[in-house]
Amino acid sequence: MPTSDPAGVTVLGVRHHSPACARLVAATIAALRPAYVLVEGPVDLNDRLDELLLGHELPIAVFTAYRDSGRRHASWSPFCGYSPEWVALTEGRAAGAEVRFIDLPAWHPALARRANRYADADQRYADAVARLCATLAVDNVDALWDHLFEIGPDDGLAERLAAYFDLLRGESAAGEDDAAREAYMARWVRAARSRAGGRPVLVVTGGFHRPALVRLVDAAPTTDGAGPPTDADDAGAVIDDAGWPEVPAPGAGAVAGSYLVPYSFKRLDAFDGYQSGMPSPAYYQRVWEDGPERAADALVETVATRLRARRQPVSTADLIAARTMAGGLARLRGHAHPARVDVLDGLVSALVSDALDQPLPWTARGRLAAGTHPAVVEMVAALSGERSGRLHPDTPLPPLVRDVEAELRRHGVDLSDDVDLDLTDPADLDRSRLLHRLRLLGVPGHVRERGPRVGADAVLTEHWSARPAPDRLAEVIEAGGYGPTVLDAVTALVEERITLVGGDVDALATLLFDTALCGLRAHSARALAAIADAVGAVTELRELGRALAVALGLWRHDRLLGSAGAAPLAAVITAAVDRALWLAEGVHAATAPAEPGRLAALVAVRDALRYAGPTLGKDAAPALAVAARIAADPSAPPDLRGAALGLRWSLGAGGDPARAVRAVAAPTVLGDWLAGLFALAREEVVDGDRALLAVVDGLLAAMSPHDFLVALPALRQAFGWFPPREREAIARHVLDLRGAAASARTLLRLDADPLLVARARALDARVDALLAREGLLSAGPDPKGAPR
Repeated sequence: MPTSDPAGVTVLGVRHHSPACARLVAATIAALRPAYVLVEGPVDLNDRLDELLLGHELPIAVFTAYRDSGRRHASWSPFCGYSPEWVALTEGRAAGAEVRFIDLPAWHPALARRANRYADADQRYADAVARLCATLAVDNVDALWDHLFEIGPDDGLAERLAAYFDLLRGESAAGEDDAAREAYMARWVRAARSRAGGRPVLVVTGGFHRPALVRLVDAAPTTDGAGPPTDADDAGAVIDDAGWPEVPAPGAGAVAGSYLVPYSFKRLDAFDGYQSGMPSPAYYQRVWEDGPERAADALVETVATRLRARRQPVSTADLIAARTMAGGLARLRGHAHPARVDVLDGLVSALVSDALDQPLPWTARGRLAAGTHPAVVEMVAALSGERSGRLHPDTPLPPLVRDVEAELRRHGVDLSDDVDLDLTDPADLDRSRLLHRLRLLGVPGHVRERGPRVGADAVLTEHWSARPAPDRLAEVIEAGGYGPTVLDAVTALVEERITLVGGDVDALATLLFDTALCGLRAHSARALAAIADAVGAVTELRELGRALAVALGLWRHDRLLGSAGAAPLAAVITAAVDRALWLAEGVHAATAPAEPGRLAALVAVRDALRYAGPTLGKDAAPALAVAARIAADPSAPPDLRGAALGLRWSLGAGGDPARAVRAVAAPTVLGDWLAGLFALAREEVVDGDRALLAVVDGLLAAMSPHDFLVALPALRQAFGWFPPREREAIARHVLDLRGAAASARTLLRLDADPLLVARARALDARVDALLAREGLLSAGPDPKGAPR
């Protein structure tokens, strides 16, 4: 395989987002003064290069959306100041060269598996990289790259890069996708060489592709005119009237479009999950602007500033120690200047004295792991940076951007104000539907704090809080891939989701409720039909319970949408009740803890039998028989046994809960059993006879301190089913049992200074925020603000 460049063509293999490669591209253009600068990038953007080079504030990206009957694809081609591709475009134009993108469009099937065009090829040559890392005693490809190229001198950089990529590609076979892209790019290179009239042609491409392009172009003869190439490799290739390879077009019925979007360093950063490029974009921006030595000094200062802003002590002595350690590590590792990992390792040595529960994140690639030391998190954040791009005011935007702003103005919604809505008012109902449509599209601006919820009684008001978001424009542009208007876009999104979720009845239930909130009648019907088809195959009681709660809530309360009492909803309710009872009777785990999801499912069954059963002709007798069997089954989980008894009690079938609770008095079981009972029979416990509460009170009073502490967590979960007013009623019963004359509220009131309570709540809020920031919370709110 030839490794030298073909005659008249210089092929620079680069790493995407590398300052060293960007400097090399600029120097090569200045030295060659080429006729053509060809860049790995989407050819369908060649007619819009003036738009791309308007004078935006970087980083920006080309966002591409594609949709047809069988595939939906979204991808980004990002550029920052030190991206070699960006430097090739800007410096090439400045030098008078004709600049062209030469790669397939982002929507093309050859790029279907790429969310990012400029994704590194690390996985394709992972074995070779691993051997190099082991030989040079570095942790990963990022440290290897810095060691070989980013920190070293620029002299001989092109030769070193060529040798590096030739070595890696020599051990890696390209797949069909890469081969298709390389064959297409080679046709552009050959066409440019034929048109250049002997002047140089410069190609800037990802290093993985360089060896293939050199081979494909070198193997083809040049032509003596400005016409298309004549080599056999181009047999059958489609050439346009200007002699260039034809730009592929989407097939019939497909919708594809590309728009510029503002990007951010956070989205570029590998530590935040970016598919490509080096991590720590703010650091490499400083390397690009000031060189590695000054970038290392700035990094230490930035980390110290961030830590001090978060009230972490960082003394001058600490900074001196960090710089000294970084310099020593650089010399030990053979670096002329401290590299990124030298500085980070020096900072950890100087500032972190605790044992680390997680490996240092720069020793691997990927998102920060839960449990990463807070100081280390701040170090990574300092290197990531806060910069966000901004588009030039003359940048064309997709129609959805204008439609979103027009719809907000038409409905009187201001992004800076909270919104309170009365859903019985037609104008407010329209505002609600608009805000829900934007929520589904992922457009930030407002978050719903209060409003109708799944399975709850009818709520006819909503409150939306204003939440300004710096990336709002980018989110709207990206949502524009679904359609030109808010209605078109949300309709396409819902249709896609109905197809994608398949038989996931929980996801379908969420989608059904969302379509109701958005006022999409036809798609509510489609989601409902999909739920009806999926009910018979559901194996998880929790998922089925959510679907039943949604269907029942709409059947009972949805006067606004017009689906209350609808026959399709009735059919789903009937089928879901039967399936839920069958699933509940099949659960056998005598020691399993209470599970709120399956209890909520039985609550939905109870409500369906209570509120819809008489109208739908649904006889409760079979359900009561199932409940009796579960309540008496020692192999059933305690919460289901309690719930089964609660179901019978709440539907008027009698029973003796006070007697039953004595049989489950063990500290490890009592709380879970009560959780099931309370979930299904809250009102009966509060308003019924006091025998049950008397028995529970006696059982708790008789427990030893050890047994009480064992039972306490489950008991707290059980009593959590009662809202504050019902807890007060229970407290009153307890006082009456003991003959006490005190106010029931005294049992619910903390005997503590209110200011202390306020400070404790503020501390809880700060801890929750910190845990969320560090990724230590197991679950959080729906990222799109979906109502639950």
